[in-house]
Amino acid sequence: MSAPVAHHRYTFTEYLELEEVANVKHEFYAGEIYALAGGTPAHAALAANVCAALVPRVAHRGCQVFTSDLRVRVLATGLASYPDVTVVCGDLERDPESRLTVVNPILVVEVLSDGTEDYDRAEKVAHYKQVATLRHCLLLSHREPCIDAWSRDASGSWACVMARASENVALGALGCEVSVDEIYRGVVLDDGS
Repeated sequence: MSAPVAHHRYTFTEYLELEEVANVKHEFYAGEIYALAGGTPAHAALAANVCAALVPRVAHRGCQVFTSDLRVRVLATGLASYPDVTVVCGDLERDPESRLTVVNPILVVEVLSDGTEDYDRAEKVAHYKQVATLRHCLLLSHREPCIDAWSRDASGSWACVMARASENVALGALGCEVSVDEIYRGVVLDDGS
């Protein structure tokens, strides 16, 4: 009978050191480091369409749109992740432990996949909701033109509205809306195989 293997728990500092030399991105939560898989062409196209739709709508408001190269940390839970699209309005607030990590998104977008859908819909959204500045969290289906739009109202309550083809998603905190058709235009969706 062999002895159980001790499981190493990483500190956030150790995670940051790994990220500096890694050739792939990782998420960090509760001492665990998780490699992120590459996306499909549909995944990349959806993220690009969201960026293209948001930049002209929010730039005049002092907001900046970021790709998945921006790391976001949820200080309340410790999750560090790379949302597919992030919007920050005003100055970037940096993580106290990492100048390359921001903590004040107003909007995050995750493009779902077969491998991450359950996690993104449940645990990851629960983490994101802990960010005080966050007002919108969009989950984009990889199977059909459909966006789950989580929004926080002035009282701090969260509600989710599902928008399908020919419908719009209201982004009240950004003073705009985006159409589902615009986000999915030209995207060949994954067939699940």
